[in-house]
Amino acid sequence: MSVTKITTKEFDQMVQAAAVVLQNNAEFINSLNVFPVPDGDTGMNMSLSFASGAKYVAKESQPTVGAKAAALAKGLLMGARGNSGVILSQIFRGFAKNVEGKADLNATEFTAAITAGAKTAYNSVMKPTEGTILTVIRFAANAGRKKAAQTDDLGKVSDAIKKGAQTALKQTPDLLPVLKQVGVVDSGGQGLTFVLEAFADILNNREPSDDVHAKFNVEANKMDEMVKKSDHASAQGQLNPDDIVYGYCTQMTVRFGKGKEYKDPFDYDHFYDYLAPLGDSLLVINDDEVAKVHIHTEQPGKVLAWGQNFGDLINIKIDNMREQQESIMENDEQSDDSEPQAPASEPAAPAVEMAVIAVVAGAGLEKLFKSLGVTKIISGGQTMNPSTEDIVKAVNATNAKHVLVLPNNKNIFLAAEQAEDLTDVPMKVVHTKTIPQGLTAMFSYNPEASLADNQTAMDDSLDTVKSGQVTTAIRDTKIDDLEIKKGNFMGIIDGQIQVIASSLDEAAVQMTKKMLDADSENVTIIYGEGATQADAQKVEDSAAAVDDELEIEIHAGNQPVYPFIISVE
Repeated sequence: MSVTKITTKEFDQMVQAAAVVLQNNAEFINSLNVFPVPDGDTGMNMSLSFASGAKYVAKESQPTVGAKAAALAKGLLMGARGNSGVILSQIFRGFAKNVEGKADLNATEFTAAITAGAKTAYNSVMKPTEGTILTVIRFAANAGRKKAAQTDDLGKVSDAIKKGAQTALKQTPDLLPVLKQVGVVDSGGQGLTFVLEAFADILNNREPSDDVHAKFNVEANKMDEMVKKSDHASAQGQLNPDDIVYGYCTQMTVRFGKGKEYKDPFDYDHFYDYLAPLGDSLLVINDDEVAKVHIHTEQPGKVLAWGQNFGDLINIKIDNMREQQESIMENDEQSDDSEPQAPASEPAAPAVEMAVIAVVAGAGLEKLFKSLGVTKIISGGQTMNPSTEDIVKAVNATNAKHVLVLPNNKNIFLAAEQAEDLTDVPMKVVHTKTIPQGLTAMFSYNPEASLADNQTAMDDSLDTVKSGQVTTAIRDTKIDDLEIKKGNFMGIIDGQIQVIASSLDEAAVQMTKKMLDADSENVTIIYGEGATQADAQKVEDSAAAVDDELEIEIHAGNQPVYPFIISVE
């Protein structure tokens, strides 16, 4: 049976399907990332950005597509990361404005909204470049409009939109020489194509594909060659870091009218015109409350200082893209060695002013910390405490003038503090006892501030977060009048066992409810070994039932020992 209207039911399904497909394909999208700079994070940025949008949609209770689309746009704005995430947010901002007030959408209205999204995205970019996500959305919109003029079947129209995107994606190497040079399609365009494919699957009553190899290239044999190489080398590794003109990817969100440095009411043109000469890839998007900024620059300090004139800063992220590229090339060179090699000393890292080291266990947690600006990870944590020597080696390997260390476990404090006396590099320990405290501390990190000021600011932020961990009892015992049996699940809040339950879900739900109070605003759920995303969703649903105004995020941390790590701020 054909679909002729997109109601809130279909829209919800479309958004959730796209979020899952982006998450499943994030690593592949990362591997294609060579434009505008080869920073290798497009997949993660698009996935996290869209996941934020999906959460806002899930919370929106108004039964109209217009309201749901507005929620998606708001969530994308608040969660937008990187160049690709910001442009994705602009596509759906234009989409939302076009469908404002509409209860549902027919084929013509749907394609008009896609077209409006394309126009908004083009207008948001200082120098629109063809061969990118912009080309893909434009082709997709054109194909959709043509099909909607012939039929009201949204399944057929959405398939036309998908095919238009695929056609444009195949052409991106011909439009951007750097893509053809390394034999890949545009990474942002690939991510958007995944989104539009997921939409088409829902509107055709198909199961969304989990295939992470839905890859397109105008030169199929060249793509095949690249895919074979991708087992040990990335597309980014073929590019020279010296070719990056503006080396610091700088992102911030400005909350209007807040903060001690606030001076001026926000005016878009005035705000934008100051930033434009400071770099390239500039994107500024805003609503009545905040402005989201993305720019590649050599002067991140000036960007941050300018933002403070209009309000306080949140979600600050600064990445040294030259350093990222050098690391990619070093990893690829090591992977290319087909013959066994004798152990060699690790190549010296590029000299940097400030580095942050975090002790973390779990691939997902490592990515999360690095996305917040952590320079180096020491693998460890509960039951796997690194030694003082491990920390000293990590500090020296950063080649930084100053180093901050996040132990993320109180059992590591002593080893970290001893390292201060054993290295010539000035270093400070931020006394993070838990993973949630470590994540919170990174939001107070300012690479432009001094070592001492950073330590003070990051330590001071730790009181704002409650940390919860769920683990399994390994023996019968009694603690603080709690009878604990071997195999019970324990909920530990800020170091104290406060919940005993027979099931994982029950322990996580009860613990989270105990952590919530009237001042709670944000909940982060990190599931690890022994838990699933479905388990995490149950925890989210229980928290939302307590307070539907909570901002709730779910991340796959892959951590051992604790199936759940949960924070409340």
